[in-house]
Amino acid sequence: MHTEHISDWIHDHVFDSSNQAAEKSTRVVMWITAAMMVVEITAGWWYNSMALLADGWHMSSHAVAIGLSAFAYSAARRYARDPRFAFGTWKIEILGGFASAVFLLGVAGVMVFGSIERLLDPQPIHYKEAVIVAVIGLAVNIVCAMILGRVHHHDHDHSHHHGHHHGPQHAHAAPQTGASDPAHRHDLNLKSAYVHVIADAATSVLAIVALIGGWLWGWSWLDPVMGLLGAVLVAVWAKGLIAETSKILLDREMDHPVVEEIREVVQAISPDNNTTVTDLHVWRVGKRVYSCAMTVVTHDQSLTPTMIREAISIHEEIVHATIEIHLCPEHAAGHAGR
Repeated sequence: MHTEHISDWIHDHVFDSSNQAAEKSTRVVMWITAAMMVVEITAGWWYNSMALLADGWHMSSHAVAIGLSAFAYSAARRYARDPRFAFGTWKIEILGGFASAVFLLGVAGVMVFGSIERLLDPQPIHYKEAVIVAVIGLAVNIVCAMILGRVHHHDHDHSHHHGHHHGPQHAHAAPQTGASDPAHRHDLNLKSAYVHVIADAATSVLAIVALIGGWLWGWSWLDPVMGLLGAVLVAVWAKGLIAETSKILLDREMDHPVVEEIREVVQAISPDNNTTVTDLHVWRVGKRVYSCAMTVVTHDQSLTPTMIREAISIHEEIVHATIEIHLCPEHAAGHAGR
């Protein structure tokens, strides 16, 4: 085979391009959140407000999680062309999200313990000062949400093009059907940071409601109750994030519509439908793209891996395919006897 023909089949494994705008915005939000976290935790402890303290610890979890998101962007970009990562570095971002979710569960437990302690042993609260700090915290959350939201919505609306090729011949790509689910188009690392900020804004609102209720009507019990509600919110969010990230880390993608679409395309290649996909594995290697490995059994002696690659190229989200073809025994024997 000529050298130039071999070069047509050589490709890298950078399946997911870096999102520099998201990385920069995430770093800015991380530092803003960390500064406000220190203020709220200090004020909550000083003014004896469990709701404010819970909001501060909740914000600390977001500072860590957003920091992990920023680190994940940096690490994924740094090692993008490292050949030791067989299918790229995108899952570094997902691993960061999983770690932050586990940390969130721990924070929720601390919040529950502290809130129950305050219910059993109420402490005097400096409501006026605590309300001021909580309102400042909410304003900071809104600013951070605007910073990340601008990039998040741009990422959602942006049209994408995948430049990874397996060989010199590809059919023109049709509109993506398997990636039509918005959850599979988003930058999940950016989405993680964005939802963290939104959830933190919600707990800030709970803290403000609790402090105002205690200040105006003497409902001191409302402060630890809102602390408990905030803990539940953190736990529910953490559970959802763990489910979403662990699904990707464990390559649980075989229920995605693109799996059946691959089967249908391959089995329709031969006119008499005498081609069957007997083994198929699909897993995600980027926020919008997948890799697959398949074994095909066929009666069609002319079928080649190149033909299958061209057929599945209508699904742009499939960026890497390993294909094994077996002729049915009777046809293989007849072909060998010729």
